[in-house]
Amino acid sequence: MIHCYKLGGLNIVLDTFSGSVHVVDEVAYDLIEGFENTEKEALIDLLFEKHKGNPEVTRDELLDCYEQVLELKEMGKLFSPDPFKPLAGELKQKTSGVVKALCLHVAHTCNLNCAYCFASQGKYQGERAIMSLDVAKRALDFLIENSGTRKNLEVDFFGGEPLMNFDMLKELVSYAREREKEAGKHFRFTLTTNGVLIDDDVIDFANREMSNVVLSLDGRKEIHDHFRVDYQGKGSWEKIVPKFQKLVEARGGKGYYMRGTFTHRNPDFVKDIEEMLRLGFTELSMEPVVCAPDDPSALTKEDLPIVLEQYEKLAELMAEKRKEGKPFTFYHYMIDLKGGPCIYKRVSGCGSGTEYMAVTPWGDLYPCHQFVGDEKFLLGNIWEGVKNTAIQDEFMACNVYSRPECETCWAKLYCSGGCAANAYHATGSVTGIYEYGCKLFRKRMECAIMLEASKSLEE
Repeated sequence: MIHCYKLGGLNIVLDTFSGSVHVVDEVAYDLIEGFENTEKEALIDLLFEKHKGNPEVTRDELLDCYEQVLELKEMGKLFSPDPFKPLAGELKQKTSGVVKALCLHVAHTCNLNCAYCFASQGKYQGERAIMSLDVAKRALDFLIENSGTRKNLEVDFFGGEPLMNFDMLKELVSYAREREKEAGKHFRFTLTTNGVLIDDDVIDFANREMSNVVLSLDGRKEIHDHFRVDYQGKGSWEKIVPKFQKLVEARGGKGYYMRGTFTHRNPDFVKDIEEMLRLGFTELSMEPVVCAPDDPSALTKEDLPIVLEQYEKLAELMAEKRKEGKPFTFYHYMIDLKGGPCIYKRVSGCGSGTEYMAVTPWGDLYPCHQFVGDEKFLLGNIWEGVKNTAIQDEFMACNVYSRPECETCWAKLYCSGGCAANAYHATGSVTGIYEYGCKLFRKRMECAIMLEASKSLEE
């Protein structure tokens, strides 16, 4: 399977299963597009006629180009077969029963009242709550006990707003550092915060103990303050931006992400990216909103072409800034064309419900934060482990080959079948397809591949 497209002044051919990326001229591009469905002589005739205005395109040149494409096919770099489908189920079974990461909901409460919040302002359709130190310690012990031979373990501090339980976080991390020595493990912590409670103590703690900090900022002040307000309806932009700037400066500009959300109100989200750059932030992410289709914030069919164009404009901006010596990172454009994730990750996805779970303040286990509060997806708890094996089996079966719609998609080994939560909310099944999200993802991948290819050509 191949995917041919034109972007950023380049003619790009991606070979899906080998991962090979080819930047070619117009003639080779046309030849590759017709290679598999047109007989050799007929294809040469078609291309000779199409390019007859170009004196350099002779029949001999076309025949030589054909032979080069044939050679690439024989080398497994074009039109390569799929070697992974038979392995899909086996790969995930090999990690059965091993948990590598937890999302700790240390605070089911929040000091902001964001209009588009999928977590109901941190309550997750339930009661407000704070995780106790005893529950948090047991969660880490559960992770250690179920991590098998894995040494490196991931823990995300999430909410609501996790800094509303900051004193417990400090005690928990201290406990974790003791336990990891005893157990031969290493914890990598991430903190996601809206920034309201950041102070010097938080900055010192985050820079000492957090491998990554995710900071919530929606870009332009008017966009941010429309959604991210306190319980008096006052926007938070002016309060949090100086705190974010201080924290990022103290971290040396690394180990953080400025995470924004774009909605129906701002499908032109590149303007928000530009505002983040103006504020001095360079590690950026803008995510499409997660909400019900009838929510006023939901992206619409009419927004789609605008958003797709914005991704292309963002790629142009990144290329421009790179040439100026002012590069910045966009989370969804991070791709390694020379290596990339292992095939297990490419086929199996994020591991929600199997390798990765969310823990509520009461110690209940859910497949991920987007399922918390939906009792159908309650897996068990941190004392007794997973009891709802039927639901876990559904997630165990999630892989890119469990979705018939992915069969002909060129991007399937980049998205791994997509987000189970988005699929469920769009179709009622964790193995369904969120078509709107698929369209966004494919455009992001085209842009990311183009950026990496153009960078390689410049080197």
